[in-house]
Amino acid sequence: MGAFRHVRVLDCTTGVAGPLAAMLLADHGADVIRVEPPGGDPGRADPGHPLWNRGKRAVALDLEHPSGREDLARLLAGADVCAVSGGLSSLTGTALDPQALAGANPTLVVLHVPPYLDEAPWAGGAESDALLSALTGAALRQGSTTGAPVDDVYPHLLVQQGLWAAAAVAAALVERQGSGRGQVVTVAGIHGVMVAAAGGFNFDASALSGSSAGRAQGAVPYYRLYRCGDGEWLFLAALIPRFTELAFGVLGVADLLTDERLGQRPRAAMLSPEHSGWVTERIAEAFLSRPRDEWLDAFAAAGCPVGPVWQREAWLDHPQLAAIGMRVELDDPQRGPVVVPGDPVVLTATPASASRPAPAVPAGEAIGWADRPDVPPAPAGSGSGRGGPLAGVRVLDLGAIIAGPFAASLLGALGAEVVKVEPLAGDSFRGPGFAAYNRGQRSVALDLSDERGRQVLLALVETADVVVDNYRPGVLGRLRIGYDDLCLANPEVVTVTITGFGEGGPLGNEPGFDPVLQAMSGMMAAQGGDDEPVFFTVPVNDVAAAAAAAFGACAALFHRRRGGGGQRVWTSLAGMSALVQGRELARYRGRPPAPSGGRDHPGSGPLDRFHPVSDGWVRIQADGDEEDAWARLEQAGLVTVGTDAGARDRAEALARSLAGMPRDSAVNALNRAGVAAAAARRTAELTADPALAAYRVLEPDRRPGREGWWTAGPPARFSRTPLPDLAPAPGLAEHSIEVLGGAGLGEEEIRALVDAGVLGVPG
Repeated sequence: MGAFRHVRVLDCTTGVAGPLAAMLLADHGADVIRVEPPGGDPGRADPGHPLWNRGKRAVALDLEHPSGREDLARLLAGADVCAVSGGLSSLTGTALDPQALAGANPTLVVLHVPPYLDEAPWAGGAESDALLSALTGAALRQGSTTGAPVDDVYPHLLVQQGLWAAAAVAAALVERQGSGRGQVVTVAGIHGVMVAAAGGFNFDASALSGSSAGRAQGAVPYYRLYRCGDGEWLFLAALIPRFTELAFGVLGVADLLTDERLGQRPRAAMLSPEHSGWVTERIAEAFLSRPRDEWLDAFAAAGCPVGPVWQREAWLDHPQLAAIGMRVELDDPQRGPVVVPGDPVVLTATPASASRPAPAVPAGEAIGWADRPDVPPAPAGSGSGRGGPLAGVRVLDLGAIIAGPFAASLLGALGAEVVKVEPLAGDSFRGPGFAAYNRGQRSVALDLSDERGRQVLLALVETADVVVDNYRPGVLGRLRIGYDDLCLANPEVVTVTITGFGEGGPLGNEPGFDPVLQAMSGMMAAQGGDDEPVFFTVPVNDVAAAAAAAFGACAALFHRRRGGGGQRVWTSLAGMSALVQGRELARYRGRPPAPSGGRDHPGSGPLDRFHPVSDGWVRIQADGDEEDAWARLEQAGLVTVGTDAGARDRAEALARSLAGMPRDSAVNALNRAGVAAAAARRTAELTADPALAAYRVLEPDRRPGREGWWTAGPPARFSRTPLPDLAPAPGLAEHSIEVLGGAGLGEEEIRALVDAGVLGVPG
């Protein structure tokens, strides 16, 4: 009974991002048929296959043969969504050409998930998290010990692309309910990076730091990893001022906040190169004085969040994961019993189901769509047109810091009108990262603890479609603005809540920050391998939760537009920490070991790693048979010891050859040899790339006083309902008078609220 019940999806994708997007639709009720070549998809060997393809059916079609194309056309005629992957040139003129598919069926939503832009510039053009990370600057933004690019042990950029693709196609289905028309939706690899690393796509090019050296455990003294007296590690998550004060009190270093060397703004001063080193050493010395368990108890008693660094192998067995439905046991037809993460998005009126395994290798028999009730078509042409698929949808953002505000901002990117309702003092995250995660919103500052402020919020809820929050558990009830309260003002409202650990379970009432879940779920330990744990610079769980929340909101809106009414939606950072590691956490007899990293992890081997060159680094990822790759490198003159040499000799020869070459020359030579390669670029380099400019990935910030600043363009492409240009993040209370006036409050009412200290206004 999921939100997408009776929606028909044809999944013609390969890799990670496309199958994951289709999996989410299947979990939430869609009938998904996966198209595979005769003999089965080679991706079935991937340990993530039983996760990314659960809940689907499969059919084998030879699309090079007329009969296969005829069967595909028959399935397409009854489909609502068709998902395809690969570069545009490899699809054009084939049976999976996105534009041709849309032209043949005007009600079809075609989801295209190419690996980079419309084309991938590396040899073979296959989906690659590693090459995507290198080329978009993500690898060099990751904190490291030496400043070298770091290879992630998780394909988190591809997971983000898949999550965002699911949200985008859900938004297109919402729009189709009004217009009756489909369109081509493109969520490319670069779009996944734009969402995953949004904080890095809003920057002053003249102020970018040249290196990530020394930041592997974190760059902020009160928001980083520390080793305790027993050798165990924990993450100190004292990001906001109140937590910093609590943490320093527990550690016995409260005098740092009054140290004359740090001036009037000690927390800000601690971030400077002049002071961060000695402050970090002082805190590190304090942590070494006691074992980790004692510190965990002390911080818990003080109410300050910290996260113990655990190993990932046990994460799926944690009782919290079972309590929130994130541990699922399936009987996979290929592998036998498997344990995989569940679905992290909970729609309370239309719950998801992740109980069906991935399909067996299709044997070639015909397959068709399940019967469904007749659905009257929507009147053609009544949709939103320009302005995005969610044009006309109204969203209230009650969130703070990253996950909640970013979820609302992503809905704004899809065309929704978003109003940020924040405390009189403002979002506690107003600072360097605020601009990236609050774009496209208008700001109202309101004291919700005052009954008059609560009544104003309820007035705004009356005309809202979605209300997003990421309050700590219990706050909604204390303020009397929970789902039941909001339903009294608007019975059709959809509420979306993001928490650290989800609802129920032993940790359900605990606060959760992104790195706390990075630590507890094993992400940090796995990335560090046998060396020190590593703090992911990208807030992987926050941004994944934001995209998942946007998907949940669109799924609930789709259900509502089909006459189902509003409902409550929730997701969690804990759920995302399992899904992001889904391939690595998947458990079954005989699975290969999951990869782990190390200090400044370069990759897994000489043909799958970062290599230094004379002016930087290149990332190599040879696909297929290694001996064939070495032979091609020998033929190209990049390895000169002979293909019969030992593995170590060949690796050293390749390293020597590349070390003497300029970066671009090395990339060109490798790709000409048929070995996929990409340059490891810095963020500032992206502004000079004409291909990215044409794709509107980065654009100059043209506001007065922002010369030299860059901002991200639309994070997806919709062929018929193009996405709007988002306004910059708002100033505190910038739109209070405008928004309340639009909600029907008169000038005298607004002035009375201001005079009473309930409503904030500019200045």
